Amino acid sequence: MKFEPLHHWIKPVSGPLLISGPCGAESFEQVMTTAAQLKALNKVSLFRAGVWKPRTRPNAFEGMGEEALKWLVEVKKEHGFPITVEVANAQHTELALKYGIDVLWIGARTTVNPFSVQEIADVLKGVDVPVMVKNPIHADLQLWIGGIERIAHAGITKMAAIHRGFYFYGKTKYRNKPLWQLPIELRTHFPDLPLICDPSHICGNRELIPSVAQKALDLGMDGLMIESHCDPSKALSDAKQQFTPAQLREVMNGLVVRHTSCEDEKLQNKLGDLRKIIDEIDDELMNTL
Repeated sequence: MKFEPLHHWIKPVSGPLLISGPCGAESFEQVMTTAAQLKALNKVSLFRAGVWKPRTRPNAFEGMGEEALKWLVEVKKEHGFPITVEVANAQHTELALKYGIDVLWIGARTTVNPFSVQEIADVLKGVDVPVMVKNPIHADLQLWIGGIERIAHAGITKMAAIHRGFYFYGKTKYRNKPLWQLPIELRTHFPDLPLICDPSHICGNRELIPSVAQKALDLGMDGLMIESHCDPSKALSDAKQQFTPAQLREVMNGLVVRHTSCEDEKLQNKLGDLRKIIDEIDDELMNTL
């Protein structure tokens, strides 16, 4: 299974490849203001916004649907950003394609359901659009692999996996535990599949995001998806994990990309094994504490 390099369909602007935008598209003014401020950073390669928001319980903000797609079209016209949105079913996918959304992503709640992923894959047959697949909520590597394979079997070659952490029942400082060994193991199945980290959903707390983003870059991940809102205090969803664009600039300026010239495959595999051992020891220490 061959995948196109990430830079073929997302052009890096400067520094680490960054996907950013609000958790949810709440209003035309909010989306346009956030986009304008992010454009001024000159760091964002792809503008994201939640149009359909899968919520655990009813009566929470579930997105503005098709109306928000119209706003994102204006973001693209005004600021030149390529746009990405989450799709959870065939109808979402058809609407996103209708409005010319540049990149689609499949969320964790959808990846967990092969029927839903297959519905999306069926719509995508014969369509040339990049697709990113988030890991399922629970730590099931086979479901993640299966979601990627279903989209790839539809003929999609511009793909990426997104690591957004895994649900953990118990006390942890993260909203979703990183379980770094799983994205590392995913790479053994798809060595040329781009891997993007979503520190916002791993952390659920903006204070933790810089350290998780740095670890993702240290592990050789290809980019970051970090949420940004013009006024996070007024966000209708996930307010605690969103930065203002000005705060995001500080975070990105503080990250270090560690370039390596090592191409030795045996050494790379050994590094993966060592990282897995370190993560297991970290987990044991946390459980002991």
